[in-house]
Amino acid sequence: MVVMPDVTTISVRRETKELLKEFGKKGDTYDQIIRRLVEQASMRELNRRWNRILEEEKFIPLENL
Repeated sequence: MVVMPDVTTISVRRETKELLKEFGKKGDTYDQIIRRLVEQASMRELNRRWNRILEEEKFIPLENL
């Protein structure tokens, strides 16, 4: 068991715990799995926003400023 400072407990259903295991790699803690999933979700959201901006906004080339 890894002892981490500033640790809290969250409750999830057993089914959710099993789903988390599927995203883990050998030796991963649940904290590592959850952090990786959150980082991936953040990157997808950033990409979604960037793509929306590229599709909807008008840009002025730097040489025209």
